[in-house]
Amino acid sequence: MTSTFVKTLLPLTAFGCVQGNAATPKKQQRPNIIYIMCDDMGYGDLGCYGQQYILTPNIDRMAKEGMRFTQAYAGAPVSAPSRACFMTGQHSGHTEVRGNKEYWPTSKPIYYGKNRDFSVVGQHPYDPEHVILPEIMKEQGYRTGMFGKWAGGFEGSASTPDKRGVDDFYGYICQFQAHLYYPNFLNEYSKERGDSAVRRVVMQNNIDYPMFGKQYAQRKDYSADLIHQHAMNWLKRQSKDKPFFGVFTYTLPHAELAQPNDSLLAFYKKKFFEDKTWGGQEASRYNAVVHTHAQFAAMISRLDAYVGEVLHILDEQELAENTLVIFTSDNGPHEEGGADPEFFNRDGKLRGLKRQCYEGGIRIPFIARWKGRIQANATNNLPFAFYDLMPTFCDVAGVHNFPKRYINKKKTIDYFDGISIFPTLINDEKAQKKHTYLYWEFAETDQIAVRMDDWKLIVIRGVPHLYNLATDLHEDKDIAKEHPEIVDKMINIIYQEHIDNPLFPITLPIKRK
Repeated sequence: MTSTFVKTLLPLTAFGCVQGNAATPKKQQRPNIIYIMCDDMGYGDLGCYGQQYILTPNIDRMAKEGMRFTQAYAGAPVSAPSRACFMTGQHSGHTEVRGNKEYWPTSKPIYYGKNRDFSVVGQHPYDPEHVILPEIMKEQGYRTGMFGKWAGGFEGSASTPDKRGVDDFYGYICQFQAHLYYPNFLNEYSKERGDSAVRRVVMQNNIDYPMFGKQYAQRKDYSADLIHQHAMNWLKRQSKDKPFFGVFTYTLPHAELAQPNDSLLAFYKKKFFEDKTWGGQEASRYNAVVHTHAQFAAMISRLDAYVGEVLHILDEQELAENTLVIFTSDNGPHEEGGADPEFFNRDGKLRGLKRQCYEGGIRIPFIARWKGRIQANATNNLPFAFYDLMPTFCDVAGVHNFPKRYINKKKTIDYFDGISIFPTLINDEKAQKKHTYLYWEFAETDQIAVRMDDWKLIVIRGVPHLYNLATDLHEDKDIAKEHPEIVDKMINIIYQEHIDNPLFPITLPIKRK
């Protein structure tokens, strides 16, 4: 397959860089896409990224059969805005969702048994006037399924899966609800079944027991397994006659640290004979944990088993050679719920955790497999971010006029900030366009980051800090005073890329020039 590329790049402040478009295969159905995004997995949590304690044979095999990226970045250092960058093709200075703004605390209580819950759950909605990925893929004739965490709009809002191009959904509308792995309910939608909207599915095997405390362990319906089972049932129904786009946003290994007490967990309990305990945090829905290291490791290996089944089904149904599979994480590692990133060296020798714009909070594992198309056992150091995936998937699907086709002309400016990495995936490095810089902001910790070549600027509460990643990957030595001209240039980029959003205010650095 050859690629043609638009030669003229439009200003990033207009609607991003126009990426190339790939020719659609003539005799073969358009390629399928499976996008697997787990929750809070750090850069160093997989064997193929150097993890020493946790077994991940299936994901490691995926890396051997495909391409492993070493400088891939999330859209933001926390869940909802990072997912928004993936869905919208916008960076976090442009996208509507820039934080984990919640809509459940003020809703009326609802009870499942004696368990007090909320009548409306979910996060701030995606902008309904800006297209998101499932809508594009559906318009292109793809079957669309999403299984796991949504976090793109609260129940009843204008941005729920049924209203945003998703044919089948099963999982959590609300990421706060996802703190419980044995929840009171999950959300579901099936266009084929004739559902008119997303509905709640009550977990009858859970609600007779409390949400917190010793009796919580008697709950039976484990959400991660249920979500995966629904995803696999959907995948098994797919065929060669119509392309499909699956988004599997697994909640593992996010806190709480909880799962079935099976042989997988038993294996790690023996491996980590000396372990830690954690007392729980009821308000955050994190139950107490006895074996924190074993629980965390088993959750990642459980996720690895899920990925192995995805690859097996694609191989079994002879779909692998026409299916691009991506595996990644929504942001860096967490320490909530008793998780211990220091023990596992989870940040891959990177500084920072979830909610921080240091490399550890935003640099993530990213693996792509496409049998016969992506070079096997390849490692690539192209810097890119989640907002580059919309143009990439459009290239894969053969959308020849993105983004012009999807710009909302009723808006003053409709931003698209991505550059397709499709040329890199198919080993056409000469055709690969590259960002002059990458951009992040996160209001909840008042941080902004810009990467320009190897320069990395982090602004914390308005104060700029400069690092050279080529010589200081751990971001230990702030050299802002030694390079004021670089700092000024990168601050100018911030003023160019940041668009005010009153829901997510942030402190801009002082602009000297």
